[in-house]
Amino acid sequence: MNNFTFCSPTKFVFGRGVTDHVGEELAAAGHTRALIVYGQGSVVRTGTLARVIASLDAAGVSHVELGGVRPNPEIGLVREGVALARAEQVDVILPVGGGSAMDCAKAIAIGACYDGDPWDFWAKKATVSRCLPVAAVVTIPASGSEASNSCVISNDEVGLKCGCNSELIRPALAFLDPELTFTLPPYQTAAGVTDMIAHIMERFFSGETAVHATDNLACGLIRAAIDAAEVVMADPKNYDARAELMWIGTLAHNGIAGCGLGIPGKRDGDWTCHGLEHELSALDPAITHGAGLAVIFPAWMRHVWTSHPERFLTFGAEVFGIEPVDPDVDDLSDIDEEVTPERAVHDAVEATIDALQEFFISIGMPETLGELGVTEKDIDQLLAGLKVNRGESFGTFAALTLEDARTIYESAL
Repeated sequence: MNNFTFCSPTKFVFGRGVTDHVGEELAAAGHTRALIVYGQGSVVRTGTLARVIASLDAAGVSHVELGGVRPNPEIGLVREGVALARAEQVDVILPVGGGSAMDCAKAIAIGACYDGDPWDFWAKKATVSRCLPVAAVVTIPASGSEASNSCVISNDEVGLKCGCNSELIRPALAFLDPELTFTLPPYQTAAGVTDMIAHIMERFFSGETAVHATDNLACGLIRAAIDAAEVVMADPKNYDARAELMWIGTLAHNGIAGCGLGIPGKRDGDWTCHGLEHELSALDPAITHGAGLAVIFPAWMRHVWTSHPERFLTFGAEVFGIEPVDPDVDDLSDIDEEVTPERAVHDAVEATIDALQEFFISIGMPETLGELGVTEKDIDQLLAGLKVNRGESFGTFAALTLEDARTIYESAL
C-alpha cells in the first residue's frame, strides 16, 4: 500500500427535505451573504431554487444570483461571477445544481480571491492559495464535485477543457436531498451513473499493486451503482435507489476509493479516460461527460489491459462474477479448441469489458463516438488539445503516447 493523504472536510447534510435547511446551516457556519450559482433553468422549473431562497431568507442570509451555467461550464461566466462576487462582497458561493454549477462555483470562489485572470489556474500559470468557501446543493448525482478537490472548466476561445485541483476547493458544506433527483431525465441519470463508476475505475486501474481494503470499497460501490441504476431506470421515484446513487456519487470522488493506490506525488489514479473524454466535450460542449466516458472507457480498457491483466481479473470477478475457465474444474466439452491459461485470461478480461459496456448501453449510454457526432476528421483536433493538457506521454496504468490515443479514439468510432 502506497502512502496517501485522505482529506474529506465537507459536512454532508443528507436526506429528505434538507433543501429547506440550507439557510440555517449557512447561518450557523457564520455566513451572511451568498452568491447562488445555477444552470439553465431546471432548478427554477422544479421549484428547488425557490426553496433554497426561502430557506436563506428565513435564516437572514442575503443573496445574489448568477444563472446560466451551461454543461461543461465556460470561463466567460466564471469571470462574470468573480466580478459579481467582489461587487456584492459575498462570503460564500452556493451552487444549486449538478457538476457544472458546482465547478463554475468553485472557479468563482478561486477567482474572487485572485488579482489576475481566473483562467490562469487552468492554464497552470497560478496555484490556488485562497478561495471563498463553497456550499453545494446537489441536484444531479454524478460528478462528485460536492466532495472533490477538482474543478474542470472550458475555454471556448482556445478550444480547451482543463482541470484544477486543490484541497482548498473542497466544499465546506454539501446538501444531498435524493428527492431532488426524482425528475431527472433517464439520459442524465445514466450519464451520472457512468461518471461515478468512471471516477472509481480511474483509481482502481491506477497501475499500482492491489490494496484489498480499498479494492473492496471500490468494487462494492460499483456493484451498488449498477443495482441502483437498474431500479431507478424502471422506477424513477424509488427513494432508496436514488439515495444510493446520490451517496455513491459522493464516495466515488472524495478520494476514499483510491487510498493507497496513488503514485507518490501524483493523483490517486490513472485519469487517462477523463483526459480523453475532456477533449470530446471541448470539441463539442453538448457532449455529456458521462456519455463520452461510456464510450472511451471500454475502448481504453481493450487497448491497455495486457499491462496488468490481474487488475482486470479482480475487477471482473468482484463486479460481474466473471472468472477465467479452469480446464481441471469446468466442463469445456462444447469448446473446440484447447483452452490455454493465456486464452482463459484473455476471454475473461474481454468478457468483463463487454459486460461493462453492455451495462452502459442498457441504461441508454452510447456505444460509439459516432453516436456523439464525432468523426475521424475530428481526431487531430482532439489530439492537439490532449497534447496541451496531458503532454506527449501520459498514464500510470500503461504509459501511452498520442499515437496510442489516436488508436483508442479510432477504435471507438
